[in-house]
This record gives sequence, structure tokens and C-alpha cells, in this order.
Amino acid sequence: MNLFFEESGDFKAGSVLSQAGEAYQVELASGKRSKIKAKDVLLQFTAPDPATLLEQAKAAATEIDLEFLWEVAGQEEFGFAELGAEYFGHAPHPVEAAGLIFALHSAPVYFYKKGRGRYKAAPEASLKAALAGIEKKKQQLLIQAGYVEDLKQSKLPDAMKALALQLLFKPDKNSIEYKALAEACDVMQTSAQRLMLAVGGISSPKDLHLAKFHFENFPKGVAFPAIQVPALPTDLPVADVQAFSIDDVTTTEIDDAFSVVELGDGKLRVGIHIAAPALGIQRGDAIDQIARARMSTVYMPGDKITMLPDDLVNTYTLGAGQTRPALSLYATINTEDWSVIATETKVEAIPMASNLRHNDLDALVTEENLANNAGEYPHKTEIAHIWKWALELEKGRMAKRESFGMKPEQTNRVDFNFYVEDDVVSIVRRKRGAPLDKMVAELMIFANSTWGKLMADHGIPGIYRAQGVAGGRGQGGWAGRMQVRMLTHAAPHQGLGVDQYAWSTSPLRRYTDLVNQWQIIACVEHGITAPLVATFKPKDADLFAIVSGFDAAYSAYADFQNNMERYWCLRWLQQESARQVDAVVLKDEILRLVDIPLVIRLPGMPQTARGAQVKLDILRWDEVDLSVEARLLEVLNTVTELGEDEGMEEELEAELEQEAKAEAANAADSEVVSDVVNDTQPEFENDEDGISANPEITASQENTQP
Repeated sequence: MNLFFEESGDFKAGSVLSQAGEAYQVELASGKRSKIKAKDVLLQFTAPDPATLLEQAKAAATEIDLEFLWEVAGQEEFGFAELGAEYFGHAPHPVEAAGLIFALHSAPVYFYKKGRGRYKAAPEASLKAALAGIEKKKQQLLIQAGYVEDLKQSKLPDAMKALALQLLFKPDKNSIEYKALAEACDVMQTSAQRLMLAVGGISSPKDLHLAKFHFENFPKGVAFPAIQVPALPTDLPVADVQAFSIDDVTTTEIDDAFSVVELGDGKLRVGIHIAAPALGIQRGDAIDQIARARMSTVYMPGDKITMLPDDLVNTYTLGAGQTRPALSLYATINTEDWSVIATETKVEAIPMASNLRHNDLDALVTEENLANNAGEYPHKTEIAHIWKWALELEKGRMAKRESFGMKPEQTNRVDFNFYVEDDVVSIVRRKRGAPLDKMVAELMIFANSTWGKLMADHGIPGIYRAQGVAGGRGQGGWAGRMQVRMLTHAAPHQGLGVDQYAWSTSPLRRYTDLVNQWQIIACVEHGITAPLVATFKPKDADLFAIVSGFDAAYSAYADFQNNMERYWCLRWLQQESARQVDAVVLKDEILRLVDIPLVIRLPGMPQTARGAQVKLDILRWDEVDLSVEARLLEVLNTVTELGEDEGMEEELEAELEQEAKAEAANAADSEVVSDVVNDTQPEFENDEDGISANPEITASQENTQP
């Protein structure tokens, strides 16, 4: 005797070897033996043999007319044998019965399974809907196949043109467009990004990187909604100064300036003037919501996404020839020893005499010219005074650093400025610590430290940056202690050598600075009652939310800037036809090119001294994944011959970490802790995770004049 039975959702047939009560021992055609319960048996038959039955039944199932079978079935639940008698006109033979079971089981649209061998015909409305869905699916598969064929022929289907970016960064994975793209990528053994570039869905790798960043961080676009720009205050006293700013040529958000007034008797009054948008923006208003959503201006070579709308920036920026509201910190200085006699903070209007630019002055304002009173340039006398004071400020900070047990600052590093015009990039090598940089850095650190103390003395919270404070995010040891963290109370910043440090000098570009400006103005205008009227009261939980949001946004912006700078470094290689280049060894297999800040990993590189200069042959690079392949040609010299390059430390290792993370996951979640002097290219450093061997931060890096 043979049995046709159901096992684990599948139909099988075999010969009975033995029977014990309600169970059978069955041998399948494959020779496998199974124990089958009687309740799972659908048919008992003697002929044909089990293997033949299965073969013939499956063939018979394909010949059954499902629509006619559905009509015959009626609306009541039935057993397969009952339906077989109606359909065939006689009690079904074993092959017919098994074929009918196969047909019923393979047509869940027509028949619902109700039990072993029992079914019920689908209601007419449900059947029509299901058949319509099947037909639609067939048509979609045909369309999808057409899309795949177009993509394989390097043609972007019309239906996918408007969806190109969405398909890459925020796809509907159930759409036929996405399925076609995924299938084409699988067939062509490529990535969706590369395929979309090949078919013209995205015009260039640069646009690809920009679009990815926009989708992730500005899903509603980077344009600003229409706003009413607040009118400038008209009741501010006008300061009796002629202020000037020092910025890069591309800077538009000019939010800091300086003035110098000689008081006689060897005394000076140096003014540090910060644009005051906090006088026009109120917490919770439309502009504040915009600024808080963005948290910071986003920088990239050749472009930026501002935190505030252009109309508001143009209203409050410290442009030459204008008188604009400012928060001013005045320091009275004794020129005999350049000590600070007194400080005073005022809310006032500042007449702006000049906007000085680095590209005009860097070659003139040198240490040698300053020492010899040589060269002619605007505000020469004021700059000379500021320079002397800046040197004393730096000396004081270095002594404070030493008292904290910190190593001396590196002063011989190199910065790189990027300038892009018509997709042509210039990368300008510039030694860090140039006089103008140092002046701006030192005065900004002085202002941020002084105002941080002002808030603390008045008992109101602010947003501070601290380094060397124990207990950072659960990490112990040196790395844990030396994390740069954002706090809402004053604490030392050991890397800078100050007792407290509150970002306050870039309110047009950083939301933290705008928040602190509200708090500082409350101190100036209300004195000891400031805690009662400050924008953020003590223990305001919203301040912690701002810190958290700023950290996340600033980190994402830093990763993006690093990626775009790496992209433009690769473009520079193409533009300059650079194949054989000089590089300096950072650590083990990690090198950085001398002429541009491009970090390369060179697997298998022989042991070479840190700081050694080598010559590389650039083999290939990829502007999509930002990778570079190179080979070593020769070792040129040793670290002792490198001069200014031998001091490369923290920020280059941070770049290395960025590159390593990008290789591993195509995205880096680094913590952002600082930026530098240049407005168009703020530099970020990643020491939050204990990455750097020496996680100290220099004055230039933590300077608030990016």
C-alpha cells in the first residue's frame, strides 16, 4: 500500500513498510524513511508507484481550470474528494485526486485552506481584487524589467529622473524604481551611487556628496523661509572708536572687530567688539527657531550654508562704513608690562572703519615687520599694540597650561586654506601662528574666558567648553580626562590655559555663541538681578538640550567638511596632474601630502621614522568613496630635516581617524571639539574618543574666529 500525505507543508508519497495503531512507517522514493500519522494521510493507493504518482499529479494540476474549479466549488467549505467528484464527474482516481490537491494548494487566491485536505472558495469580491493585484504586479514587473534594461544600457528612465536623489538616500524600497535600481546594480556588480553617476542621475561626485549631506541634515532644503528681519536698535550709545575687523577674503559673517585708544600715561584701551544679533533675536521667535534647527554655519571649500538668513546677517554684520550694534569688551592695559588693569563690557553701537583681509595683509604683517615697525598698511599702530598684548596673553596662557601639567603648544604646524572658483580649487599652504592669526586667536580666547567668568560671577548658566575635567563620559585615564566637553557651568580648559571658556564671539555663525550673548547682555543690563531675567535661568533643562543638539549637528557638519576637503584634495590631484608627490609620515602606514592636507594609508610601508619625508607615486583615486592608492618611491629625509612639518600632531591624527572610519563604514561619527582661525575653512579636531596621542588643543584651534 502507498500513501499520499502532507508533511511540513509539503505533499509527499511513499510506500508503507509497517503500521502501528495510528502511525505508518513509510519509505519515500529517495529511500528516506518517515513516521507518518494517520491524520496527515490524504490518499491511500496501490498504483501507480509513489514517484510516478507525484510526477503525473503535478502534470495533471497544470491542466485544471482554476476559474471553472472555483465556480464548481460553491461558497461552502469542502473536502478535496467532494470537489473532485463534482469537477471530474466521478470519484477521482489517485492521480486526479493528488493533482486536484496540488492545484488547490497552489491557488491561495482562489481557495482558502481550512484544514488537512479541506478548502473554501474565496468570495467573488476578494477574488476579483486579488486577480487585479496579480495583474498589476505583472505589469509592474514588466515596467521594472524595462527600467533595468535601460539602466544596463546607461540610460536613466524618465520615471526615475525626478527620483534620483531620493532613490539613493531615502528610497521607498517597495517602489518599482528602487527595485529596478537594486536589480541593475546586482546584475552590473556596481553600487547605486556609481550607477546613478554613470546614467546621469547625478552630475558629479561633488553633487553626490552635497546631496547626501542635504538629505541627512537638511531634508527640507537649505533655503530659508520668509522672515521679518528685526530692526536695528536705535537707542544704543555710539562708541567713540574706529573699529576694524581681520578676516579671510571670503568672509561675509563678520562678527568680531577691534579698536585701540591710547589713554596716556602708558595706558591703552583695547576694544573687542562682537556683532550683537541677540538684540534683535528673541528666544523662541521664528529666527531663533531657524538658528536652533541649524546650530551652526556649515563650511565647505568654496561654499557654506549659513546658520542665519542673509538679510539678517547683512543687517548685523560688522561691515566697513557702518555703525552696528555690538557687545564690546574693553580692556585697559598697562603698556609697561602689558598687564590688564580693568575690563568693562558694554552694549553699544560700533562705527566700523575697515574690514581688513588676510590676503592683503599676511605678507606685510610679519613678525619681522612688527619688530622693526616696517611696512605700510591700515591700522598699523593699532595692530602693533594688539600684537604686543597678544604675545603677553599667550605667555600667560602657556604658564597656566604648565600649571595644569600640560605640554607646550605646537607652534610650527601648517594650515591649508581652500578656495574654489568655477570648480577650480586652490589649496594655499599657510603656517599656523602667523601674527594676524595669533592676534585674533588670543583676543578671542581672552573675551571668551572673561565673559565666561562674568556669567559665572552673576550666577547664570552659559555654554562652556572644558578640558581636563575628570569624569568625561565614563572614560578614565588621560584620554578621559582630556576630552573637550560642553558644560553649562564654568570649568577649566586646561588645553587653552584658562580657568573657564565660553564660546561667545561668533553669534552670527554658532548657536552656542548666540545663547551666551543673551546671557552676557543680561549680566550687563541687570547686574545682580541677571538670574531673574536672563534668557536661560539657572537649571533650565532646555540648555542641556541645546548642548546635546549642538554636539550632534557640529559633529555631522565637521564630518561633511572633512569629506569635502578630501574631495577637493582629490580634485587638486587631477587638476595639477599630480602623480609623484612628497608626503610626510604621520604614524606607521599613515602619511600626509606636503602640498595639500590629504591623508593616505599605505599598507605594507616599511618602518619609517615619524615625520620622515617620502616620495609617493599616486596610482589612482576615487572621488566617490574618497579613497587613494599610492606606492612608495623613496624616503627623502628624516624628521630632523623637516622643520615646520615635524610638529604635526593632533589634528592630523584626527584626519587619519576620519579616513579610517570612512574606509570602514563610509561615515564617521567623530566628536567635534574645535575650529581654527580661517572663516571659510574652520578646522575640526577629534579628540573626544581619545584618538590623538596628544589630545591637547592649541589657541588657534580653539579660537572662535573660524
